[in-house]
Amino acid sequence: MTLPENYNTPTLPLSALLESLLLVADGPAPVSQFAAALEVNARAVEAALDELAALYANAHRGLSIQCDRDRVQLTTHPAAAAAVETFLGLESTQRLSRPAVETLSIIAYQQPVTRPQIESIRGVNCDGVIKSLLTKGLIEEMGRTDGPGRPVLYATTPLFLQHFGLSSIKELPPLDIDALLAAANVGQTDLIPDSAPTPQPAPPPDPTSLASSEPSNHPTT
Repeated sequence: MTLPENYNTPTLPLSALLESLLLVADGPAPVSQFAAALEVNARAVEAALDELAALYANAHRGLSIQCDRDRVQLTTHPAAAAAVETFLGLESTQRLSRPAVETLSIIAYQQPVTRPQIESIRGVNCDGVIKSLLTKGLIEEMGRTDGPGRPVLYATTPLFLQHFGLSSIKELPPLDIDALLAAANVGQTDLIPDSAPTPQPAPPPDPTSLASSEPSNHPTT
């Protein structure tokens, strides 16, 4: 299939065509796939993505470009989540437990990471928490290491970015593990299931910490 000769005219720039492909894409897709469809190189697609991202940000639009490694997708803006959820009649996203936030934070900052590595940091068995995060679609398997037993490597997903209102994993603030665990251990009652015991008061966490971020409502695309 050959694109029309005027596909990159001022009335139909590459960014507009890319926007159309992002709209109809079935979830996150690699930059190379968009480049092949538009018959341009990856650098041109990346420039068009930057153009769209700037447009959405500067015009206060309800859309957002989300990048996860080499995968890209068009999503609704995190600030619009509540309105979209109400319109679609969706239930509120279940709050993550404190162990889930702690485990998810370690994966986000150390990815790709294995379960033994996570457990060595947390000091407890994380099998159940990891299974829960996999079920929720917040993490995914990224292959296996070559070490003994070839443990599975875990990384965050595009849904993780949506859940925390991030456009890219690069937006995570710099944070060392000790500070991350200290923040994750603070008693956040809105992150703990109703059945959990009430934690003792503690100093407020670092506001830049992922673990202290208020998860958005059910993410939408």
